[in-house]
Order: sequence, then structure tokens, then C-alpha cells
Amino acid sequence: MDIREGLIPTVLGSAVTATGYAMKQRPQANHTVADMLFGFGMVHVVPGAIDLVEHRR
Repeated sequence: MDIREGLIPTVLGSAVTATGYAMKQRPQANHTVADMLFGFGMVHVVPGAIDLVEHRR
């Protein structure tokens, strides 16, 4: 099985970003933690997407 470089950080970053976004929608959630998760996810999505584009076949 051939996994493209950048795919794992992009997928995991997307999951963390979605979790942070879902937490932001709940009024009783800690919005500081939600913002942190959202940002942490985006920090992984962007470089992962760049790797996917750079290492296309």
C-alpha cells in the first residue's frame, strides 16, 4: 500500500479541526480549548496539503 506524503497530517489535521469547530458550536464548551484544537488542526492541514501538492505523481 502506497500512502502519499502529506496524507496522514492532512487527514488527522482535518479531524482535529472538525472537532474544534464542533466544540465551538456548543455553548457550554470551553471556547479556549475549541480555538486551540481548531488552530492546531489547521497547522497540520496546511503543510500536509502543501506536501500533497508538491509530491504529486
